[in-house]
Amino acid sequence: MGGLRELAASFVVPGPAGVAIRDRLRVSESDAAVLREVGMFLGSLAAGDLAERSRQGVAHDAASWAVRKRELTGKSSARWAGSITKATHDQWALARRGQAAHRDWLRTQVAAIEARLVRPLGAKADKLQGLPRGYASRAEWHAKARRLQALKARLEAVEADWAAGRVHVVRGGKRLANTRHRLEAARLSEQQWRQRWQAARMFLAADGESGKRFGNETIRVTDTGQLSLKLPAPLAHLANAPHGRYVLDATVGFQHRGQEWRDRITTNRAVAYRIHHDTVRGRWYVTASWQRAATPVLPLQAALAAGVVGVDMNDDHLAAWQLDVHGNPVGEPQRYFYDLSGSADHRDAQIRHALSRLLHYTQRCGAAAIAIEDLDFAAEKSREKHGRNKRIRRLISRFPTALLKARLISMAGEQDIAVVAVDPAYTSRWGAQHWQKPLTTPRRKTSRHDAASIAVGRRALGHPIRRRTAPPPQHRSDAAGHRIVQARPETRWREETRPHLPGPRTGCAPPGGGAKAGDQRAQHRSGHATEHGSWHQDSLPLGL
Repeated sequence: MGGLRELAASFVVPGPAGVAIRDRLRVSESDAAVLREVGMFLGSLAAGDLAERSRQGVAHDAASWAVRKRELTGKSSARWAGSITKATHDQWALARRGQAAHRDWLRTQVAAIEARLVRPLGAKADKLQGLPRGYASRAEWHAKARRLQALKARLEAVEADWAAGRVHVVRGGKRLANTRHRLEAARLSEQQWRQRWQAARMFLAADGESGKRFGNETIRVTDTGQLSLKLPAPLAHLANAPHGRYVLDATVGFQHRGQEWRDRITTNRAVAYRIHHDTVRGRWYVTASWQRAATPVLPLQAALAAGVVGVDMNDDHLAAWQLDVHGNPVGEPQRYFYDLSGSADHRDAQIRHALSRLLHYTQRCGAAAIAIEDLDFAAEKSREKHGRNKRIRRLISRFPTALLKARLISMAGEQDIAVVAVDPAYTSRWGAQHWQKPLTTPRRKTSRHDAASIAVGRRALGHPIRRRTAPPPQHRSDAAGHRIVQARPETRWREETRPHLPGPRTGCAPPGGGAKAGDQRAQHRSGHATEHGSWHQDSLPLGL
């Protein structure tokens, strides 16, 4: 029992804080030419502002921000300058957080390799003393020693950049920039790559402002779907409407959450817009986004009042099973498969389809909560954790835990279904141990993942994972009572595996090892304390 780690408490995951919807823009050739020219001009300003922000590093303050904004105002407009500087600051902050995460990862890798290098070859891990295992061979030890030096060199460079406040950001994406050097492998011509590169570096985004007309003065979308842009000062000659604006021929009609969007713009509440060009499909899109008011998180007991649907997330499917408030499985197990191969859009569509079926099943069951594991494989993706087992490393790396949770929280919030996160420790092991065999019938084959979904649901409800059992009675009468004793949530060690009791499987005591072994009074003698009084025979009187 000492090897089990302490389990974290279950909690209701807060709902989404923002909304983003998208619609296609069926623009004409003239509109596309104007959008491309404006986007490339503003993109060049954003690139220069990002370079200036990166040069300032950690010495940046509000005064330097104001100086940058004034310089951009003279080249475009005050509103475009505000959008560009804010986007630049967010991009620098994101790169800074990624740099910190990379630095911490390098430190962890260096420490892990150093700890294994000092161990003897082939030494086993000692969990009690916290010692890792040694490397299997001299060749592996030598390869890891060389990798250690490479990691230390990278760590030194990252720490120098961190101290200087210097980040490395590529507008348009580092992957697309590297694709320029291997066009044949990417099956792209130079012209096709150039179109993608220009589209990725365009800047056509504007933050909303409450109190302004339709919630945005820079990129305005009216309640009738008319879209117009505030042109920068050097491109004012392209205007086809008063006050230096350009009105597109294409109209916008958001189908998803369209009424919610229309309610915001009619009351002049802030809505941010972004226009981007998909060069692969040859289409233009507009994305509207806004923040939602923070809603109070539903209490855990209220969310679980009607039971829960336990979900075990796997590499190729979701295993789900409905549980009542007492932790008993109801109905049949459900499996929702998806394919994570192919493009990112294909994977995203597969996940959305599987989650939609899961939410529909939850609504049919009448449950108001879905229990999932609070998985995080950030520490499990290193080579030192599963260095030789490439299959496990590949499985963990491609498993989209963050995307699944984010999608489920967003989609469940629209259906008024709460998402409960539980500690993932031992759910698969204990679920298979206590539930897989009892729930397997000739007509139903219960898998290990189905049993794990029951373990997840029971942990969310506060019940122990193991089934309710009791020791065998001492005889066939009812003296032992009814065998339905349920451990309370506050009972200590209620989650652990039952300890193995040594001895014969029949439960009988070994010869000479009974409870009354060595007790001389246990012989068949009159007056023994264990005999009943009605069986005692009175001695005959001597006078008779």
